[in-house]
Order: sequence, then C-alpha cells, then structure tokens
Amino acid sequence: MSAALPASGREWHLTARPHGWPKAEDFALREAPVAAPAEGRVLVRNLHFSVDPYMRGRMNDVKSYTPPFKLDHPMDGGAVGEVVASNAEGFQVGDHVLHGLGWREYASVPVQHAVKVDASIAPLSAYLGVLGMTGLTAYAGLFDVASFKEGDAVFVSGAAGAVGSQVGQMAKIKGASRVIGSAGSDEKVKLLTEEYGFDAAFNYKNGPVAEQLRKAAPDGIDVYFDNVGGEHLEAAISSFNVHGRATICGMIAQYNATEPTPAPRNLALVIGKRLRLQGMLVGDHADLQQQFVQEVAGWLASGELKYRETVVEGIENGVDAFLGLLRGENTGKMIVSLG
Repeated sequence: MSAALPASGREWHLTARPHGWPKAEDFALREAPVAAPAEGRVLVRNLHFSVDPYMRGRMNDVKSYTPPFKLDHPMDGGAVGEVVASNAEGFQVGDHVLHGLGWREYASVPVQHAVKVDASIAPLSAYLGVLGMTGLTAYAGLFDVASFKEGDAVFVSGAAGAVGSQVGQMAKIKGASRVIGSAGSDEKVKLLTEEYGFDAAFNYKNGPVAEQLRKAAPDGIDVYFDNVGGEHLEAAISSFNVHGRATICGMIAQYNATEPTPAPRNLALVIGKRLRLQGMLVGDHADLQQQFVQEVAGWLASGELKYRETVVEGIENGVDAFLGLLRGENTGKMIVSLG
C-alpha cells in the first residue's frame, strides 16, 4: 500500500576522488526516478541523514574496513525517515525507520536493513546520534574497549563532537575521578565544562597539547578516547599513568593530509608504562545495542546525559554540512534535515 509517489527525488553523487580537502565540485546533486518498492523492500522518505568524519575515507579509492563510495552513484550513510510505500510484512506506511541509505530524498530499503524507531522515546534525529551509531561508539569504546572503571581519569579529544561529548558524560555518570576534554574553540571549551560537566577542558589551538593536558590532569590519565590522532595521541602517551588504555576511534587530524603525518614520537613509553592502544569499529559491538539503548534512554530521561545537534536544513546543503563537519563547525552531531 502507498500514497501517490513522486516521479523523482534528489540524491548526492561523488563525481571525483578528492585530493586533500574535498571541494564542492567533487560532488553533484542529481535527480533520480522514484519507483514503488520491490518485494521485501520499503520506500522511505528520508527526514534526516547523518554526515560523519569516516565518510572522508570512503571518498578515496583504497581498500579499507568499509568499501569506497562509487563514482557517479549515490553516497550512503545513516538516515531516518518515514515509510511511504511498503512491500514487506511488518512494515506499514507511516512507520519510522533507521537505515543506511542517506544522502538522498527517497530510499528503497531492503527490510533486513531497516530498523523501526520510536519517535515517542526521543526525537527521530537522536537515532542518528546519541541513540545511534555515535552513541554506541562512545558507549562501547569507553566501557568495552578502554575497560573503564570507577575512579579512572579520562581524557577525550574532539570532546565537543558527537562521540566525544557522550564519552565524557558517560565517564562522569559512571564515576570517573576526573574528565578532561580538548576542543577547537573557546566556546566549545565553555560548553564542555558548563553544560556537559567535564572537570577541565582546553582549546588545543591555544598552545602545545602536551603542556595544556599536563596542567589539566596533574595526576595523569588512565583512559584516553582518541578522535583526533597526531599531537593529541602523543600528549596522551606522555600523560598516561601505568596501565593506561587508549581507544583509537578516529584520527580526523589526518583525514585530509596528502603527506604522511609524523607518528607520536614517544611510542617507546608504551613499554615502561605497559599501555594498551586499541583501535575500534562500532560494527564489532552490535551485541551491546540493546543494553546501550536501555541505559542511555534512561540517562536521557533523567537529564543526566545531554546532547546537542547541529542541524543543516535542506538536501541541497548536504555537502556544505559535510565540509563544515571536517572543519569542526559542528557542536555535537551534524545532521542534515530534509523537512
């Protein structure tokens, strides 16, 4: 069953592989026909889609943990929308679903890749952030990968971003002795301490990260959640206490580099301090999904966990939103809303 469907919808295509920073001319917004869904599929009108740092890597034609975007095809990524036509059991017109075919107005989604979401528990956009992949990344990365325990001192880079802001708050809720964040503007630093409850925060543009971290964490750190890499990782290694653990989640400082970046120059400290540096991909932690949604929905309801979104209106501004994200113009999750 379905209402009258539009003849076409717009979608973003990657038209060239960016070298260094992506440019507007590497993308094109194109019209594509909209058809009734085939058997086992639902047609979804997207209401919000996500732009994320990992998408920059998918624009390169290199073998990675997730396949590269194809040229002259629609890009994809997290999206939430409303079913406007269904050819699948258990899904009705009007249902809201989370799926992986963002960057477009209409998506034909196989039902095994569609998850129903409840707009009465949280706003739909929250399923792309605090209750979605970014929230699960923070939760699994802190509690599972970094083996956080009560009393740990925690340092988070990119702390005003969607993942980082959740990590710091979750650590506080679970009894961290001290939570320190770094961000790229004085305004974001203020947000971390005044709204998100971080014990200390600094603007990494205001001086050497190692120096600022030492001042903010005079007793050292036990856990580092890395969204940035580079100088931040080097600083964390210097400030680690014995048996420190780092979750290496992202390295946004290196994503647009055209030359190899210098590695942390103090890696020898890993030996004496018996440090553990572990990479993470959120896809490995699907088993935590139910526990995560239950616990985090509780923290949202009680007001213990706060989140922000930076919303860019209109599909035509999708690429601008992505480029803004790479420049750090977002506070919290960057979302494109299709209204």
